[in-house]
Amino acid sequence: RGGQQEEEEEEGWHQLYPGHIRTSPLQKALLAAGSAVMALYDPYRHDMVAVLGETTGCLALPNLRDKMKNHPEGYHILQERPRIRLSTLDMARLQGLPDGSLGREYVRFLEDNKVSPDTRMPPKFVDDEELAYVIQRYREIHDLMHTLLGMPTNMLGEVVVKWFEAVQTGLPMCVLGAAFGPIRLSTRKLQVLATELVPWAIRSGLNATCVLNVYYEKRWEQPVESLREELGIFPPP
Repeated sequence: RGGQQEEEEEEGWHQLYPGHIRTSPLQKALLAAGSAVMALYDPYRHDMVAVLGETTGCLALPNLRDKMKNHPEGYHILQERPRIRLSTLDMARLQGLPDGSLGREYVRFLEDNKVSPDTRMPPKFVDDEELAYVIQRYREIHDLMHTLLGMPTNMLGEVVVKWFEAVQTGLPMCVLGAAFGPIRLSTRKLQVLATELVPWAIRSGLNATCVLNVYYEKRWEQPVESLREELGIFPPP
């Protein structure tokens, strides 16, 4: 380990954060291409979706970081860097909150869809420690987007959320998921998606303030409908 550390110091490089893997632009391009193919083949390969987001977010992530820095609540999040994990959530307290509150509905979403916040992969290929936190935060509030938008975790729900996130974040990964996710849907679902859900998701994404600027951990008691209205998300169709 000592020899490896000396070698890294000689090269003028050190690990930016735990798990960080240094990659060249060519390596990032190859990772992006490979992960895009795998993510399109199997949209539930969350590891490939994560790699795609990190290797193609070089323009969108700084923009999101700047939005957070220029917003009081977003700046507070960047300073404190909260994490949404089972180890940081008081699940018993959230379960005891009133129906309709953000915390209660978030836990209901996790239980109904049998998902856990601990499944969100830590970043590896983002070459900036602060931007790595931004994409980590984006991943950890993804289930909260499902809760706010009233969308399940099936393919239809995921596509709708990706349309909203694509408009909100500009991340190429979200744009790709929004564009190609519908190819696996039935004709009936495609019709509902095209005529009702996508127009609503796009309008909501354009109208809403940046969802990364919400300190959700301090909003658990707030009613979901109130938070939607505050953010500018239109009621789900």
